[in-house]
Amino acid sequence: QVHLVESGGRLVQAGGSLRLSCRASGRPFSGYTVAWFRQPPGKEREFVASVSKTLLSTDYADSVKGRFAISRDNYENTVYLQMNSLKPEDTAVYYCACRSGDEYEYWGQGTQVTVSS
Repeated sequence: QVHLVESGGRLVQAGGSLRLSCRASGRPFSGYTVAWFRQPPGKEREFVASVSKTLLSTDYADSVKGRFAISRDNYENTVYLQMNSLKPEDTAVYYCACRSGDEYEYWGQGTQVTVSS
């Protein structure tokens, strides 16, 4: 089992920045690909960014490319999402998830990000 806890979400003005954190406990975090997803109000959950186990590969949704950056610290069992140039449409509950195979099997409870215009 892997337990994930997100933090860092809050109310921020458009154009501002936030850094979200996802801390893992349980099995060694280094064995998992980790991703951030988000669910805007009234919409489906969507992929935001992912980082591979070996840090050699990252992937981003088109909507956040150039503004968000995902990173991980396997020694601290933590993954970060640096979000810059925030827009009102980035408002969502942000979730951290991890997988060892094809499916994301462990999920956090989410952290709320609200971007005011």
